[in-house]
Amino acid sequence: MIDLRNMNFKEFQQACKRTANPGISWRDANMNWALGIAGEAGEYCELIKKRNFHGKDLDIQDAKSELGDILYYVAMAASNLNLGLDDVAKENVKKLLARYPDGFVEGGGNRQENNDHEDDAN
Repeated sequence: MIDLRNMNFKEFQQACKRTANPGISWRDANMNWALGIAGEAGEYCELIKKRNFHGKDLDIQDAKSELGDILYYVAMAASNLNLGLDDVAKENVKKLLARYPDGFVEGGGNRQENNDHEDDAN
């Protein structure tokens, strides 16, 4: 049983794996998780859009639910690539520390060629 009060990324990722369809290919799983991220991110964006442009209140519980759904799909995408979510998070923080060593910088931080694949020709 998972202690939800003290759950870490590794335990979260393991809990998510139990819902994966074992009958689909690696390629189809990649597509499923990627489209899931996009779909759930769209639902979160819809909440923000309705708040900013339709005058609706932002329901924090709805936002929390959509962010959780995004996190689920990110965890599953990482699992499908044999990556630990904790390693993905650490790598992202490492990149952000290099880009913004002193915190937020107006106009962007230190960017190196190909650090986000913006310059990839592929």
